[in-house]
Amino acid sequence: MVPTRLTDLRRPVVLFAFSGWNDAGDAATGVIDHLTEGYETEFSFQLDPDEYYDLTENRPVLVRQDNGERSIQWATTEVLVARLPGQDLVLVNGPEPNLRWKAFCAALVSAFRSINPERVIAMGAMLADVPHSRPVPVSEDGTDYEGPTGIVGVLAQACRDAGLTTTSLWASVPHYVAEPPNPKATLALLQRVGEFLDNELEPGE
Repeated sequence: MVPTRLTDLRRPVVLFAFSGWNDAGDAATGVIDHLTEGYETEFSFQLDPDEYYDLTENRPVLVRQDNGERSIQWATTEVLVARLPGQDLVLVNGPEPNLRWKAFCAALVSAFRSINPERVIAMGAMLADVPHSRPVPVSEDGTDYEGPTGIVGVLAQACRDAGLTTTSLWASVPHYVAEPPNPKATLALLQRVGEFLDNELEPGE
């Protein structure tokens, strides 16, 4: 069933990133966080954590609300809609799943196909032998890479197999400054994303 808030979108583009192995310096998920904070954003839906996460590895967190009440935050993948001028971004963000990757990708690809996006943009960040004194390199599609991959690579390939126009963007983070956050790498990814959109993305502070 198509979630209500994923209908009647304006020239939608899907943008996804996952924390963990795919996200050196939290650079890719930092783009999602930045867009969520910088634009009017609405929650659409989330995937059931029991289906895709080992909750002994991604443990729920007990948090206190502003009114003093406590609640549980579960590890899950959320789908949000950010309202840009004349265009909507469908933002997908969460920890890399532990279980049932094929079913996980099938659920998201089904949602993506229902909105007929202009493009799907996958984002990741990797540790690399690059200096911090130069602009952060961002590679596109990683066509020369062979080897182990994470959920970003698997979901991007599933989107391509479904006939969706898909681009993968990978920031190269200096291995000696791997601790998050890495705003320079996040900005580099944000700027490359902006190149695929008609809207200039606000970099903020």
